[in-house]
Amino acid sequence: MPVSERTFQAIALEDPEGRWELHRGRLREKPSMTWDHNDRAFYLAVQLTNQLDRRQFRVRHDAGRLRRQDSTYYIPDVFVIPTSYGDGLIGRQNILEVHDGPALLVAEVWSPSTGDYDVDSKIPEYQRRGDIEIWRLHPYDRTLTIWRRQADGSYETFEQVGGSIQPIALPGVTIDLDSLFD
Repeated sequence: MPVSERTFQAIALEDPEGRWELHRGRLREKPSMTWDHNDRAFYLAVQLTNQLDRRQFRVRHDAGRLRRQDSTYYIPDVFVIPTSYGDGLIGRQNILEVHDGPALLVAEVWSPSTGDYDVDSKIPEYQRRGDIEIWRLHPYDRTLTIWRRQADGSYETFEQVGGSIQPIALPGVTIDLDSLFD
């Protein structure tokens, strides 16, 4: 049975430990993850946080939600947004952190429990949202698959193994994949 956005937000606020998502009106709890998954996501968030100006950007790690206007709310493993996205949320109690504007970077880390779901469901929704750059880190293959939004709205896809990478919408940021995967 589909769940309304209002009901979803009430459930998510009442059960913050549940880490609830909504996929096209269907309630879904984000499952617990493995050491490898959590470690890579956390270290990516740390690398980003250490390089970004907090006055301009916010990094979220397994927190906050990205929404699409068709009753879809996801909690990405890591995402970066402009600080201005929080302007209407600061100091407001009982308001779920939800962002409609495009994220500058969204990253999902592959796991056995969510790998197919991330690629088949979440990544296409991030593209429909217009997120600038989408990453899927695979901790066992040690690969990074990247989808970068083009001027015409399409996405260029490529894969990187090792080395460093600079997200296109985050000036001056370099992510060291070799240290991320170690």
